[in-house]
Formats: sequence, C-alpha cells, structure tokens
Amino acid sequence: MSQHPIMEKLAAKLQRKDIPAVKPGDSVRVQVKIKEGEKERIQAFEGTVISMRSGPQGSFTVRKVSFGQGVERIFPFNSKVLDKVEIVRSNQVRRAKLFYLRALKGKAARLREVDHRPEAAKVEEAQS
Repeated sequence: MSQHPIMEKLAAKLQRKDIPAVKPGDSVRVQVKIKEGEKERIQAFEGTVISMRSGPQGSFTVRKVSFGQGVERIFPFNSKVLDKVEIVRSNQVRRAKLFYLRALKGKAARLREVDHRPEAAKVEEAQS
C-alpha cells in the first residue's frame, strides 16, 4: 500500500536520523524522557529487541526481566520521547520475532553473542 506523496514528504521530514539500526536479538539501552510535573528526566530501559515493525510508523519492542517479572515496552522510531538508543551487544538469531523468549527463564533465555560492530573489525585487522 503506497502513501500519498504529501504524506511521504511529511513522514520523511519527521524521520529521525540519530537512532542506530537495531535488529531483533540486539541488547539495547534506550534513554527515555519522562516528564513528572514540571521536571523532565531521563530513564534507561535496557533489554533485548524481540520484534521490529518497519514503515513510516515503525517501532521496536524491547523486553527485559525486572525483579522476576517480564516487562516489554514498544518504542516508535520517530518518537520524541526517545532521547538516545545504544546497542549494548548483538546476538545471533535466526528469526524476525523472538516471542519464544517470553516462555523461557534464566539460562534458557540466553542468546549467542556475535560482534557486528565495524569498529571491532577494524581493531582486529590492525592487530593482525
């Protein structure tokens, strides 16, 4: 389904460029702006990306376990609430949606870590 050209221009103008390309399996730390009355502060939400939605209203879902309780939060890519998104580590997954992690606990919920950062590849080549 295509969008109207005016809507495409508006969506392109509102598109954020400062958010890194995250993918399912990445462990991310999302800095979220929280407004409490007159004050505004930043709160970190760290977890694993379990799903992505693409398109102009794209979003990603982050899951973490807090005090034994699973917590999931959906973040729109173009939200003004997002302050910063950091990729803590990348994990190798073979699925686009990691909803099966909801049923796993403890060590069973681990994912295999891989190093996809371009800086790490450059450092390894320089050492060789």
